This record gives sequence, C-alpha cells and structure tokens, in this order.
Amino acid sequence: MTAVETPAAADSGAAASANFRSAARTSVDIPAERVSTVVTAVLRGVHEAIRAHDVTYPEFQAAKQWLMDVGEGGEWPLFLDVFVEHVVEEVAARTQDGTKGTILGPYYLPDQQRLGSVATLPMRPDEQGDPLVFSGRVVDLTGAPLEAELDIWHADARGYYSGFAPGVPDGNLRAVVMTDSDGRFEITTVQPAPYRIPTDGPTGRLVDAAGWHPWRPAHLHLIVRAPGHRPITTQLYFAGGQYVDSDVAEAVKPELVLTPAGQVAEYDFVLEPV
Repeated sequence: MTAVETPAAADSGAAASANFRSAARTSVDIPAERVSTVVTAVLRGVHEAIRAHDVTYPEFQAAKQWLMDVGEGGEWPLFLDVFVEHVVEEVAARTQDGTKGTILGPYYLPDQQRLGSVATLPMRPDEQGDPLVFSGRVVDLTGAPLEAELDIWHADARGYYSGFAPGVPDGNLRAVVMTDSDGRFEITTVQPAPYRIPTDGPTGRLVDAAGWHPWRPAHLHLIVRAPGHRPITTQLYFAGGQYVDSDVAEAVKPELVLTPAGQVAEYDFVLEPV
C-alpha cells in the first residue's frame, strides 16, 4: 500500500461532509427554551473543565486553532460520529425495544444496489479477505417474520470503505438486501478488517496528542427497515476481534457481538412497530 493509495483525512472528511449535506432531513423546530437549556449546559461543562484543569491562554488558543482546522478540513462528521454519537444513540435507546442499535458512523452512502434474499455483495474479482456468510431473519416483537430490507456496508480487508478511499470501486461491499417472505436472508461477503480513523488531519492530531489509539474493531454496518416498524441502525462485531474491548468510538455493545462458526455468522433482527 503506497502513500498515494492511502485515504487522506481531508479526502475522507470532504466526502463525509458532502454526504451529510446531501442527505434529505426533516426540519426540526426546536423551542428557544430547549436550545438555551442544552447550550447553557454544554457551555457550563466547558467552563468547568477550564476552571478544574487551569487551562492556560496558550492551550485555549491551541484549542481555538484546532476547532478551526476541524471545520476547514471537513472533519466535523468524523469527529462527532466517533466521539459524540454513541451518547446520543444511548439516550435514544432508552425508549426503544427490539434489536440494539448503535452509531451510524460517517461512511454510510444511500441508494446502493438492491439484491435478493440470497445475495453476494458487490466486490472486486480479486477481493481480498476471508469469505464470510452472514445469515439470519428479521422478525417483529412477537417473532413473526417481516419482509424487510438490510442496507449493509463494511470496510474491506484493508479497512477501507468504498466512496471514501481512493482505488476502491464505487459500491464495493455495499448493497440493500431484501429478505424473503419468511424474513430470511443470506449474504456472502468477506471478513472486514479493523480500521483506523484518519490520523493525518485535526482529529488524528487530537488522538495523538491525547495518547489514545485511533482504531475501530472490524464490523458490519446495517440499517434494517420494514414497513410499519422503526428502522434499526446498528453494527455487528466479531468475538475475540482486535479492539472489540477498546473501540475508539465506544460503540460496541455485548448484544451486537457475533460468534461465527468458521466462516458463517448468524444474527436475527427484531423490529418494533411505530
């Protein structure tokens, strides 16, 4: 892997920012009282950290420069998804039933190829990585089968995502897989690798300055949808995998860890009605 082929933070950040801006979102009318309450709490937390740790003017100026660099580098989606989103998801999960969710992350791309219930993800003819067959069912809270779709994507055997790394074909290891009438699916793909969040930009400089590691464990991303039911956004990890116990994004949950039998992994999704 040459330096030219390695995805740069600026390129990944620009792609993530562009994807975020292009996504259709429902406008949210937030009352002024709510804005004041949350923003005041955030600012008070910052103020308390400054007082508690005797933050100096040079440190303050360094932080100001870093915040500017994050914006200019398009890395806000990366930084917020890695270090903040897991808490927002945790709050949302308090009132949700069914399969556990976790963070979406910055590398989702909509409108991928649609495939049948027995499918092979789009991949290069010489795609590297150990084969993986991922199967299961989608059911409701009573166990009844649901005709659903699984929007699935993951990194390749080098930890790179299509759409965010040079040299990886568009749509590689991404698809929307439809279940059969019994809610079943079977997806053939390759085992993803752990991946390192981009470290040559401001987010990476923060990770390095704090002495943290920048790695996420290998995982499958999924959004599972069925008419009349709440979509689930989640990730599935692999028992014994590197960084499962020290995910930089703190997104791993015990209920989301797969225990494959050889090259076969099974998981059933449970959706709650809306």
